[in-house]
Amino acid sequence: MSRIPPKRADSNIDQYRVPPYIICMSHTIKHKSKLVGRVRRIKGQLEAVERALESEIGCADVLMLVASVRGAINGLTAELLEDHIRHHVVDPSREKDPEKAQGAADLIDVVRTYLK
Repeated sequence: MSRIPPKRADSNIDQYRVPPYIICMSHTIKHKSKLVGRVRRIKGQLEAVERALESEIGCADVLMLVASVRGAINGLTAELLEDHIRHHVVDPSREKDPEKAQGAADLIDVVRTYLK
C-alpha cells in the first residue's frame, strides 16, 4: 500500500507552472480579504446544511439551504472568472481594439448569466 507524503509547508503552486510566466501581484491577492470573507460566508452556509442534516429537518428546508450554497459558490466563481478575464485575457475597458473589447465584455456577460 502506498502512502501519500504529507504536504510540505513550503510547497507552492509555482512548481507546477510551465515557464515562461511572470510573477506579479495577482488580482486574487489584491482582493484577498473580500474573497476570504465570501468563502467564510459560504463555509457558514455549508455548516448550516450540516446542522440541518444532523437535526433531521425536512428535506425541502435542506434543499433550500443547499440551493443558497450553490448560488453563493456560483457568485464566487463568476467573480473569479470575471477578474481572470479582465487581468489575464483582455480588459474591455483598456483594450484599444473595439472588437476584442466587445468580445471580452460579451464573454464576461455570458459568464455572469450562466453562473446566476
